Amino acid sequence: MKQQVADRMQGISAFYVMELLQHAKQLEREGRDIIHMEIGEPDFPTPQGVIAAGRALLKTGDVKYTAAAGLPELRGSIAEHYRRQYGVQLDPGRVFVTPGASGAFLLAFGISLNPGEQVMMADPCYPCNDNFVRLFNGQTHFVDVDAGSEYQLTADLIAKNWRPNSKGVLVASPSNPTGTLLSGEDLKRAIDQVHELGGCFYSDEIYHGLVYDQPAMSALAYSDDAFVINSFSKFFGMTGWRVGWLVVPEDFVEAAEKLAQNIFISTPTHSQYAALASFTEENLAELERRRLEFKARRDFLYDSLLKLGFKIACKPEGAFYIYADCSAFTDNSFGFARDLLEQEGVAVTPGRDFGQYLADKHIRFAYTASMDRMAAALTRLERFICR
Repeated sequence: MKQQVADRMQGISAFYVMELLQHAKQLEREGRDIIHMEIGEPDFPTPQGVIAAGRALLKTGDVKYTAAAGLPELRGSIAEHYRRQYGVQLDPGRVFVTPGASGAFLLAFGISLNPGEQVMMADPCYPCNDNFVRLFNGQTHFVDVDAGSEYQLTADLIAKNWRPNSKGVLVASPSNPTGTLLSGEDLKRAIDQVHELGGCFYSDEIYHGLVYDQPAMSALAYSDDAFVINSFSKFFGMTGWRVGWLVVPEDFVEAAEKLAQNIFISTPTHSQYAALASFTEENLAELERRRLEFKARRDFLYDSLLKLGFKIACKPEGAFYIYADCSAFTDNSFGFARDLLEQEGVAVTPGRDFGQYLADKHIRFAYTASMDRMAAALTRLERFICR
C-alpha cells in the first residue's frame, strides 16, 4: 500500500532560493567562481570569544540536556540585554531559549494559534513564516504592502484587513526582504490596534542590532503581551549554532514550558554556553565593527544598483538586504536570477520567494559578501544586463 503524505504538506511551499543555491554549489564543484548574494547568512566567522566558550564546554565532556526553557544564566543575560538596549524590565522567566528563531516561531504559534485562525503578514515577507502557521493548521492572510507604508503593516492596514477569524498580526522590523523599519510610534500604534481587536501581536526582531540610520524598538517597550522572536544568528553571527529565543506574555509561560519540553527537550547545550559569551564587552565591540561594515556595504550596493538602472523604493534601514525592482530588465525575476547565475556566476534571490505581490519584478540582493566581491558581482551584473 502506498503511504500518503499528510494533507497539510500540500500548502507548504518550497524555498526557491535553495534550488538556486544547490545549482550554485554544483557550479562551484565544476570549478566556477560564484559570488553569493542570495543567502541571508553573514560572511563573518563566529567571533573567537564565542567559539572559545563553546569549545570550553565541549572539553569538559559534560554536554547534558539543559532545562527546556534554556540555561538560567542565558535567560538572565537576554533579559539584561533588553534592559540595556531598550530600557525594558523583563522577567527572565518569560524568556525561552530555542533552536534558532525557527524554533521560537514554532513555539509561539504552537501555544497561541488554533486550527483555522489567521495570522496577518505583509507581502513581501520571509516565506517560512507562512509555513509555520500552516503547520498548525492555521491560515496566513497576506496584505500587499509597498513603499507607501515602507513595506510594513501599519495600524491602519491592520484595522482595514482584520477578519472575524483573525488571531493576530506578525510584523518584522527590520524586515526581510526589504530591510525597512517600523518607527517606535508606528510600532506602538500597530500593537495597540491589535490588542484593541483582541488579537496576538508577534514581533520578529531577529535583525535587531543590524540597523544603520535610526534605532529599532522592541515591541516589549510598548507591551508585555507581545510575542517577541529573536536570534543569535544575524547580529551575533551564530547561524550554524542554532540559538534563538522567544519572549512570551506571562499567561503563556506554562504552556511554552510544556511545549518546549515535548518538541525540543532543549537547545544544544554547547551552543547556549557559546551564546552567553555574545554579551561580553569585547564581543559587542567586534559586533559593532561588523555593523559599520554592513552599513558601508549597504551604501555601496544601494548606490551601485541605482546607477545600473534598478529601482529601490525604500533605502533599507536594517538587516542586510536590498529589495530591488528589476522590471527595467525583465518581467520574470526568477528567470533573471537563474540566468544571472548560469551566465555570470552571481547568485541572488528572486522575488517569488517572498510572496506574490509584484514578485516577478523584484530581486533580493544580500550584502553579505565583502566589498571586493560585491564590486566584482556588480561588474558581472552590468555585463549581464547590457547583453
